[in-house]
Amino acid sequence: MNAMLTASGLRAAYGRIPILHGIDLAVGKGDFVGILGHNGMGKTTLLKTLVGLLRATGGSVRFEDAEITQEPPHRRSLRGMGYVPQGRDIFPKLTALENLRLGLIRHAHNKAEEARILEEVLEEFPRLKPLLPRAGGVLSGGEQQILALARCLCGRPRLVLLDEPTEGIQPSIIEEIVVILRTLRERRGLTIVLVEQNLEFIATLSQRVHVIQRGRITGQLAPEQLADADIVQEFAGMGGR
Repeated sequence: MNAMLTASGLRAAYGRIPILHGIDLAVGKGDFVGILGHNGMGKTTLLKTLVGLLRATGGSVRFEDAEITQEPPHRRSLRGMGYVPQGRDIFPKLTALENLRLGLIRHAHNKAEEARILEEVLEEFPRLKPLLPRAGGVLSGGEQQILALARCLCGRPRLVLLDEPTEGIQPSIIEEIVVILRTLRERRGLTIVLVEQNLEFIATLSQRVHVIQRGRITGQLAPEQLADADIVQEFAGMGGR
């Protein structure tokens, strides 16, 4: 596999408390990879370390042909890494349009390019068009999640790290997000790493699923194996969301 993103022996900690204990992960260009595990097993910590929000205490991270272990998040973003955090982190007092413009900040000096990218993103996220003047805080959880994903796409990433996108979202919006992610992967050729606990969602989208337990990758499952409760229990002790 010609890897776009590689973690080798990756370690991370919060203060003196170690969380990641030598993660090895390779993600190829165009892959859709799932990361599955209980709360507290290191899933979010892994994404934060990959994107540079948490400093690695050991091991390395490579993006394409570059060693990026010590690079700050903004440098990784410029390379083509995007991140949609758990909880979405939209700005509740800003309008949906203003939230999107924050994703366009690197293009603010070029108004024509800024307008072109915004138009393109809104064509891919038509649900947002009537919501643009509304404050982010009054949107539903599903609308906020779609806004957060669209804001990330405004930065033109080639790799997107998604953390628990179905959390607190109604089923009809989850189905819409499935369609959005599939379409983005097909149209843009995006590479996606998805952290989830919703077994059906992760199985529907992922080509393969890595199981994380106590800061270590302990196994790999094919999506169809997630329908087998015994297998899931063996790998992750999970029978559902």
